Amino acid sequence: MNKIHYSSKQDDWETPNKLFDWLRSIFPIDLDVCADKDNAKTKRFISAEQNALALEWRTFTKTGCCFMNPPYGRNIGRWVHKAREQSQQGIVVVCLLPARPDTKWFQDICLPSGEILFLKGRVKFKNGQYAAPFPSCIVVFGLLSIWETLMLKGKSKIKRANCFYM
Repeated sequence: MNKIHYSSKQDDWETPNKLFDWLRSIFPIDLDVCADKDNAKTKRFISAEQNALALEWRTFTKTGCCFMNPPYGRNIGRWVHKAREQSQQGIVVVCLLPARPDTKWFQDICLPSGEILFLKGRVKFKNGQYAAPFPSCIVVFGLLSIWETLMLKGKSKIKRANCFYM
């Protein structure tokens, strides 16, 4: 087992290309809000030095759709809160998060405000030797719903719900 997943030595985990490509086939993502030049998934990105928590994301996106794979440390709740806040200003934020329904941030922000897609299996992050020891989910905040988007793209026949499992 990879003990770094349980430590605070690293809190940034690069999104696997296959997962991001699938998300981008569904959502018109053009901004990565938690990236650097080495791991950005889009041409437009906000680096740690720019501090995405202090910025208005809509000023960086042309499509109005952002991707967020935040640092998985103690401040993850602040990131999730910011994603919801930014979606209330008219953009869509697609988040890759640890599936932690027992946490305050998940219960207070994700469950009432986001659409949740629980991912099957465990994500193997690009900079990890092994798959994560925790489950992951996609949480979407904003105008587009996962269900409506998947149906429009002909990618799913699942019935509308707040939580999905794929």
